[in-house]
Amino acid sequence: MNRIDRLFGISTMLQTKKYVPAEKIADKFGISVRTVYRDIKALCEQGIPVSFEQHKGYFLVQGYFLPPVSFSTDEANALILMEAMVSAFADKGIHKHYGSALNKIKAVLRSGQKEYIEGLANNIKLQAPPCVDNSFEYLGVLQNAIATRQMVEMTYKNKKEETSRRELEPIGLIFYALSWHMVGWCHKRDAYRDFKVSRILSLRDTGKPFRKKGHMALEDYMKMLPVNY
Repeated sequence: MNRIDRLFGISTMLQTKKYVPAEKIADKFGISVRTVYRDIKALCEQGIPVSFEQHKGYFLVQGYFLPPVSFSTDEANALILMEAMVSAFADKGIHKHYGSALNKIKAVLRSGQKEYIEGLANNIKLQAPPCVDNSFEYLGVLQNAIATRQMVEMTYKNKKEETSRRELEPIGLIFYALSWHMVGWCHKRDAYRDFKVSRILSLRDTGKPFRKKGHMALEDYMKMLPVNY
């Protein structure tokens, strides 16, 4: 990778993270930390407002945005392939937001790349099994609750068609057995429970922070699932 491409890559990396340590940049691009210092200085000289916070790393000054110049063919292929995956396996809300984000990306592409993507999109299809249910619109609410560590309140119907109202602290989302599952601490049962998202009847973010301290890692819960990953 030449230096111009590397500088662009570093600026893009800084846009995707709140803080990026010099060591992480060095590992990503296979360079020394000393070279990272020189590259950051070069970016600043080009007018890109890179700042530094002790013990956290480099960051772009809030409000600055560097639009992407172009995508490689492989990157464009990945975007279109994922559009088909999102349509088949994500819910209606995620599909809508992904489509909106993809349109923004298309808006900054060169005309030749736009034609390439449009031609490819018409020839990539994914047929999901009939048992996959993505008619709900809860994944976005759950993602926000997981990220902000806020409790949710839901009405849920179990396998026996029994309905209950619960207050939960969601710790993660897992896709297994062709369904999305939300794992969370259930205050009704005082235990972690696995809820199939398609069985949720209503859901709302309460805005209240988690009450339980020290939740288990999602990876540890996955080890207990009856699924051979």
